[in-house]
Amino acid sequence: MSTSLYTKLVAGLLFPLHEWLKKHHTVKEFKRLEQSQWQSSSDIASIQSQRLQAFIQSIYQHVPYYRELFKKLSLTPADIRTAADLTKLPFLTKDVIRNHFEHFKADNAGPLKRFNTGGSSGQPLVFLLGNERVSHDVAAKWRATRWWNVDIGDKEIVAWGSPIELTKQDKIKIWRDKLFRSTLIPAFDLTETKLLDFIKQIQDTKPTMLFGYPSVFHLIAQSAVKHQIDLTGLGIQVVFVTSERLYPYQRELIEQVFNAPVANGYGGRDAGFIAHQCPAGGMHISAEDIVVEIVDREGKPVEKGVQGEIVVTHLATSEFPFVRYRTGDIAALSTQCCSCGRGLPLLEQLEGRSTDFVVAANGTMMHGLALIYILRDIPAIDGFKITQHSLLHSQVQIVTANNKLPAETEAVIQQQFKQRLGQDVHIDIEYVAEIAPEKSGKYRYVISKVVPL
Repeated sequence: MSTSLYTKLVAGLLFPLHEWLKKHHTVKEFKRLEQSQWQSSSDIASIQSQRLQAFIQSIYQHVPYYRELFKKLSLTPADIRTAADLTKLPFLTKDVIRNHFEHFKADNAGPLKRFNTGGSSGQPLVFLLGNERVSHDVAAKWRATRWWNVDIGDKEIVAWGSPIELTKQDKIKIWRDKLFRSTLIPAFDLTETKLLDFIKQIQDTKPTMLFGYPSVFHLIAQSAVKHQIDLTGLGIQVVFVTSERLYPYQRELIEQVFNAPVANGYGGRDAGFIAHQCPAGGMHISAEDIVVEIVDREGKPVEKGVQGEIVVTHLATSEFPFVRYRTGDIAALSTQCCSCGRGLPLLEQLEGRSTDFVVAANGTMMHGLALIYILRDIPAIDGFKITQHSLLHSQVQIVTANNKLPAETEAVIQQQFKQRLGQDVHIDIEYVAEIAPEKSGKYRYVISKVVPL
């Protein structure tokens, strides 16, 4: 069976069967999105408004938090008819969700699964996802994948660093990934040896597409250049990157080394699959299901073309709603239309958070998330910032309600940091009242001042 026939089998039969068995309606949503993307911008806005009205009606009826909020504000669902009307509602923050967690669950919700953010903001968020939300996000990602003439079932290598994925490698998932020809490689301890192993795996697999952190593929590309390894003839069609800010120098080297375009994606576990780049260069918003507002420092909407904070309303979250959710990321809504012909609105000047790499005492380079996850899983920690001053000195600033962690918790932090950075590294724990933003107004929670060896 040829590659194209096998891909058609997976995308046309095996993956839809997989989603049906999981009780997802991904295929139905995918077909809807495939059609709607070619409609005019005004028609897509109308679709969005219709879905918004149904969404607001649903959460008003079934979600205790929003039922009480509407009553408190003397609003009814009829008051929210378009995206512009959302300004009548307050912003949603992580603290609001934490403080009212049980009241965010719809009384008619189906099975909900517990998820959490990666913690790069220093304050991980626990939330719930239902089949409705998952189906829409997977469908949107599938649509964006197809923009690049690749599909589910084509050979794929995924470079990822989240324990949520890396700890679920049970037998069923392993066989599923083999069937779908998707290979997962961990992106934490990026030693020179591991980078070369990754390169060898890419050479042996000859994937159609790559997916993962831009910083990881940039490191792999640097290693290939350093060792004069030619990766241009492997047949890679596209490198999908997400979860970090993509810098121009990263894009340039990745495209040069892999001889493939880089497709940038923007979204998150909490906010959903927000926008993705098409071959013509536009960052298209998944506007049928996601409303994006851009607001200034005072929380007021700004004009198109003006940068501000991204605020998201996900219309497929009726079971655990995200309404006017502040992402903390910066971008602008474009005034232009994309030359590809899709009517989907565009994001531009995107400056999402980026997570630095840190360097162990022995020169091992690892993703900053390797340290973030240590602190993220300690409930008493409300916020943190990690600064690597030198190979032998790292500082951890911690915000906690009691201004002090138990001695045994400090010992765990020390132990796990030393396991990753080196036993001779001094870990300075400092308690602070709050984590201050950078001069730019953005927050960075992992900062390394160490130049890789």
